[in-house]
Amino acid sequence: MPTKTTTTTTHYHVQKKRRAEFIEEWRHYRRSVIRREDVVLRPTARGMRSGVYMGWDGERPTRCLVALVHEIDPGVTTTIHRHSCDAQTFIVEGGGWTEVDGVRYEWQPWDAIHLPAWSWHRHCNTGKKPARFMSYSSEPMLWTLGMCTLEDRGHEEVRNLPPRPAFSPGIDGDNPYARRLRRLAKEAQKRRGGRIHTPYDEQDLLATPRGTRTKFLVDRAIGSEASGITQVMIQFAPGKTQSLHRHPGEAWLYVVEGHGHSFLGTAPDQGEHHRWNKGDLIVVDHFLWHQHFNDDPVNQCRLVRVHMFDSILETMRVLMDPM
Repeated sequence: MPTKTTTTTTHYHVQKKRRAEFIEEWRHYRRSVIRREDVVLRPTARGMRSGVYMGWDGERPTRCLVALVHEIDPGVTTTIHRHSCDAQTFIVEGGGWTEVDGVRYEWQPWDAIHLPAWSWHRHCNTGKKPARFMSYSSEPMLWTLGMCTLEDRGHEEVRNLPPRPAFSPGIDGDNPYARRLRRLAKEAQKRRGGRIHTPYDEQDLLATPRGTRTKFLVDRAIGSEASGITQVMIQFAPGKTQSLHRHPGEAWLYVVEGHGHSFLGTAPDQGEHHRWNKGDLIVVDHFLWHQHFNDDPVNQCRLVRVHMFDSILETMRVLMDPM
């Protein structure tokens, strides 16, 4: 039976109202600094406690990234699960291992682990005190596209679990379909062969033109194959600051140690200063001018910056080019 849909308002007015409501709601969720004490950890079915710094499952929904914190008690091994988005962790305290597709990687404070999309993984605390780690993923972006799924299989053995989704190898030919098969097969192989574990002591901190010392934790430069998310450790000397700058794409900075403040503004002379301490998360929005300061005249401070460089930033560069 044929049907007919009628509306009393034009598409222009519907979309204009919808977009205005979206921006208003989005601004309501924005925060510049999320305090560690404001993040409540709750027991989960995975066998650990988790809290949300930024994300839909807390009080601060996001569109690109999500940031959570987790704690595992001594001797506890979490359930094994996988998801269609990749993720990465930064170890804050404690010692243990993370198993990725049956391979175990021993970690300690300030190490980083990359969890590729569709990889089965679980964590274990082998120490004598609770282990604490941050996790970041592009789950909100895939959720927006209707492509985000999560599967938990309890404590099942890896050998009994299904492998990552299969893909067809490339074929010969100079037609669009053959070229696409070869391109996607090459990309899948590359993604599944990237670095998983980055021990903190493996690299040296190097001086940058911005007045800080940095090292990669997760990045293509050191062999990681994360879908857009990069992780960098930034060290500030006592009483020092980073140069004022801005960029497309959000940057989230977790305070590993020390205390200070950040300037965030729509222009170099129009903004606010936000104080932060160990365990807080600094949220720098798109195209905001920003500058970070170590307010301790004696001790250094360290921040771990997470940024969606490859996917979101490169797309935004193309979109913003005409402007």
